[in-house]
Amino acid sequence: MQIGNTQIVDTFAEAFGMVYTRLMITAFDDHWLRAATNEVSGYGSSVIACDAEVGVERLLSPEETPDGRPGASVLAFGFSADALAKAITKRVGQCVMTCASTAVFDGLPDAEKRMPLGKSLRYFGDGFQKSKVIDGTRYWRIPVMDGEFFCVESLGIEKGVAGGNIIFQAVDQSTALTAARQAVEAIAPLANVIAPFPGGVARSGSKVGSKYKSLMASTSDTNCPTLRGRVESQVVEGAHCVLEIVLDGASEQAVAEGMKTAMHAAAIEGVLVISAGNYGGKLGKFHFHLKDLV
Repeated sequence: MQIGNTQIVDTFAEAFGMVYTRLMITAFDDHWLRAATNEVSGYGSSVIACDAEVGVERLLSPEETPDGRPGASVLAFGFSADALAKAITKRVGQCVMTCASTAVFDGLPDAEKRMPLGKSLRYFGDGFQKSKVIDGTRYWRIPVMDGEFFCVESLGIEKGVAGGNIIFQAVDQSTALTAARQAVEAIAPLANVIAPFPGGVARSGSKVGSKYKSLMASTSDTNCPTLRGRVESQVVEGAHCVLEIVLDGASEQAVAEGMKTAMHAAAIEGVLVISAGNYGGKLGKFHFHLKDLV
């Protein structure tokens, strides 16, 4: 299989079932919105070590937000509802409530399963906090030094899919970075999917386990160009840079669409091979075969 001159390996990406929530964050203008989203999604690349996988789903115009201000939809994924609730309460409290002018609304208002947010953060108001019910939804007004932090009482939680991926091999770093940026920019407008790694791209792909017993994951040595000749390498002749795009989504369809979009955008001149990471189908129940996405 090929897309242009890029070979598509007949393999599959292996993904996992997770739970996710959607925050709708608004702010006075784009500057403060960007400050809030950068903070809340920081250290949110992989639950191998992070408390959640977090990223901006898409930006929202003032016409799309409840308070008529610039906004962003942020998706966050975790292995359990309890773990996700703990992570997001801390992230919003430390990264959004602290950011001037922000407010937080629920991006999954119809979800039956809920987790507390303003219900927990209200105590920062030290007794001066006030609640307000608007169209059947409770919000908390927490006094802060620039006025009030307006925060929804709870967020919806739904089942999602995390770990869809493509891995591409390029003739050099410049080509790989160009392909990576094009792929991430192509998936940016898509709903229900995020690429949580820095700039949407992971250069440190991992395998399960390590020679060191304390580590649950270690470098994907078969995809490291500098280890070609020392391991059973998957890096093809002529490739000197390998990058990975990992995708989390609200559904199998969202992840598949993201992978397909990223794969076609990354298949530029100088990208020799596109493949995907899996664990033999033994760990994740969601399998995305590249042949079905071409």
